[in-house]
Amino acid sequence: MEKKRLEFYGGPWMSFLPFIIFIALIILTTFFWQSISDGALWVPAFTAIIIPFFFAKDKKHYADAVIDGMASREAIIPVVCWIFAGVFSRVLRMSGLANGIAGVAAGLGVGPTAFAVITFLASALFATASGTGFGTIAAGMGVLYPAGIALGANPALLAGVIISGAAFGDNLAPVSDTTICSATSQDIDVPGVVRSRLKYALAAGAVTIICTIVYGMVAGGGAATEGSVFEYDPVTLVMLIPVAITIYIAIKTGDIIIATTIGTVLGCIVACVFGMFDFIQIDSDSTIPAVLAVHGDAAALDRTVDGVIYTGISSMLQVCILALLLFGSISVMRAGGGDVMLLEKLNAIAKGPKSAEGTISVMVIVLSAIMGLNAPAILTVGASFAKPMAKKYGISPYRTANLMDAQSNTLAYCLPWTPAMIYTLGFAADSTAPLTAAMIIPCCFYCFAMLVIMTASIFTGTGRHDLMDQLSPEMKKEYGVK
Repeated sequence: MEKKRLEFYGGPWMSFLPFIIFIALIILTTFFWQSISDGALWVPAFTAIIIPFFFAKDKKHYADAVIDGMASREAIIPVVCWIFAGVFSRVLRMSGLANGIAGVAAGLGVGPTAFAVITFLASALFATASGTGFGTIAAGMGVLYPAGIALGANPALLAGVIISGAAFGDNLAPVSDTTICSATSQDIDVPGVVRSRLKYALAAGAVTIICTIVYGMVAGGGAATEGSVFEYDPVTLVMLIPVAITIYIAIKTGDIIIATTIGTVLGCIVACVFGMFDFIQIDSDSTIPAVLAVHGDAAALDRTVDGVIYTGISSMLQVCILALLLFGSISVMRAGGGDVMLLEKLNAIAKGPKSAEGTISVMVIVLSAIMGLNAPAILTVGASFAKPMAKKYGISPYRTANLMDAQSNTLAYCLPWTPAMIYTLGFAADSTAPLTAAMIIPCCFYCFAMLVIMTASIFTGTGRHDLMDQLSPEMKKEYGVK
């Protein structure tokens, strides 16, 4: 049953009003007020939902659309993942593992810029193996980011290369949702898609490494954390065991909740056994560490619970609330038909193979940038728009899948309002080197490198007929292959 469209005074284009308001306010917040707090973005996000309410003809329908967005699986999955990853990250951070890694790196002569390159490679490898961009950001910002800060690396550069590594893996991983969505929407095999897009990913990865080296040498970094680089407790390195197990589980299952649940339990056990921190703290006038404390006196009423689990969850509350508000805006746009209307307008632009590829790219870039999500953008564009255009102009379905996947992993990872950026800012705000989106965006080298490479390939026609010989006879006929 088709849902009734949400109508606005002023026409269906008003369904974009929540994003217009949000983006305008976030530009002020991010670039002019230089806010480093996720909570400061609540006001633009909430305002962006409130104002369009008065332009909706059916206020009840508008309210239902907002609730549907916040309660959707698309909204809840990242929120749950963030909470679990936040606790796991806090376990690693409180154990002192980051200082241990920094100390080992310094002892091996690894400098700040070299560590930034290693951070990108490690993030890219983890993301490619596990297929989870958010999991990569959680692991990178939880361990590699504070370790790099301790070494004196540039904070914005570290955050940027972690995001770049996450985008690299999200683009290339066979188990990534974007890889699967792009392949299935074009009725082709995942292995073929991965093989055909490898050249683009590796080229963008090489550019990222070069830019990281140049930026690290030119921009410099901060001062190494006093006493933490050369003086560290070697015992903290035992925490690499739960980290390795967590990474292995993430790679095998592709599920960040399963991996971080097991990782959190193992991490807490190891950390408590080796005396790195207390599982729960009951605070009053002075800190009283304990695994669990029960007090029958009135003084207990003045005490508050603290500890690794509490701080891990609370550190993610701001980003979770912001994400829920954003998904409310996304739902309003969809209920008003704004996304479909935009795609239909763009669809009319395609007049040949080159313009068709450009149109598909713009469709995916715009949708993923507005929503901050890449897989839904691919699914929206893939079967209904990209596939018919590819057949009409004889473009390989592998090429179409690569265009959608690669372009969806560009701006969707590096704009101020996207979940990936918000998630990164949440971890940075909880560290000794908080950042703003304006500081990180220029360092998301992979995102911009991939955008340039894929755009250039459209003009040169590179990959337009990739693996056409592997198509079935029926598909060859559909795509005009002789």
